[in-house]
Amino acid sequence: MARHDIVVLGAGIVGICVALHLQKRARSVVLVDRRGAAEETSFGNAGLIQREGVYPYGFPHDFGALLRYGFNRTIDAHYHPRALPRLAPFLWQYWHHSRPARHAEVARRYAKLIEHCVAEHEALIAQAGAGEFIRRAGWMKLFRTARERDLRFAEAERWQREFGIRHRQLDARALREAEPHLAPVLAGALHWTDPISVQDPQDLGLAYAALFRRLGGRLVQGDAASLEADGAGWRLRSAEGQMQSGGAVIALGPWAEELTRALGYDLPLAVKRGYHMHYRAAGEAKLNHPVLDVERGYFLGPMRRGMRLTTGAEFALRDALPTPVQLGRAEPIARELFPLAERLDAEPWMGSRPCTPDMLPVIGPAPRHRNLWFAFGHAHHGLTLGAVTGRLVAEMATGEAPFVDPAPYSAARFGR
Repeated sequence: MARHDIVVLGAGIVGICVALHLQKRARSVVLVDRRGAAEETSFGNAGLIQREGVYPYGFPHDFGALLRYGFNRTIDAHYHPRALPRLAPFLWQYWHHSRPARHAEVARRYAKLIEHCVAEHEALIAQAGAGEFIRRAGWMKLFRTARERDLRFAEAERWQREFGIRHRQLDARALREAEPHLAPVLAGALHWTDPISVQDPQDLGLAYAALFRRLGGRLVQGDAASLEADGAGWRLRSAEGQMQSGGAVIALGPWAEELTRALGYDLPLAVKRGYHMHYRAAGEAKLNHPVLDVERGYFLGPMRRGMRLTTGAEFALRDALPTPVQLGRAEPIARELFPLAERLDAEPWMGSRPCTPDMLPVIGPAPRHRNLWFAFGHAHHGLTLGAVTGRLVAEMATGEAPFVDPAPYSAARFGR
């Protein structure tokens, strides 16, 4: 029976980064997934490492937005009516934590992770030789009205004062110079200059996984649900037979709830589903930056696979059949803004973002088990916080002083 120092369950970007940081500390590490590396949620995100993302995406509190969402016809949010009874407790807590004063407190805690996101990824990018996948031009929020533009400009100024996040404010003329292939219907843009973007998120994950293997780590197919305590350690079934380890990390993203519940934890977890489709850019058209059409609620970014159009949040049960209605609503609007040609994917891609109602990830030791750590619940910022989480978990698991205070992200905050 194979025995290792630690097993990491889940080969998405968070699990890969945890395993890599542990392997860099000369541990014997096995990364376990039912599929290959970065093939689930980490495959299809918008590809941003969001240094500006100090305020996690909250539940709207203004009446106009709630009314729009209630009709269930928007691009940025969609829900399955039949799922609402199951989702109601989560949504109520999510709404509560999104109140302005509480949201501001969440942001102060969240910013302690976000402020390191680019630096921690840059370190791994250099070590993995993955610079070819990275663009260091930031990204833009596009505005169709002067009112929305000015509100967001004022917000960005406040964030720069409070969190040191840099930006540029572009009027309509400056935006046309920066992005000449966008239709001239916009009032301006907010250019976040600190974030970096990834031209293929899966390729970045694969580059990190390759570095993990070069350092001696192993990626094995296995059944995370088979994890069970074995004295002071753990065991589980894999394609190579029974495995034993001294410690385990649960980094299963949207599948973390099943295993944590089996181990006796009742954490308030849910998912936000999202969709993407790739398109060929028509003629010589190109985007110099990834862009968010703020008032319409979709994101468009240049990727190796084509122009990636991504949607907002779909509130549904994780395993419900795909319903890419938001993509259908976004596509004609995106075509009016930027010259998209034919679709390049046979079907829309769908992924599930793992979420907590207080918008903070779950990072740290399991409250009732020895040698077990949690690393999930990153919602829209799994890629953004993957490298930070990897380092933080590795430091805790190996007895080093954590470079960020992990207390705000502990599962113990839920008291369950």
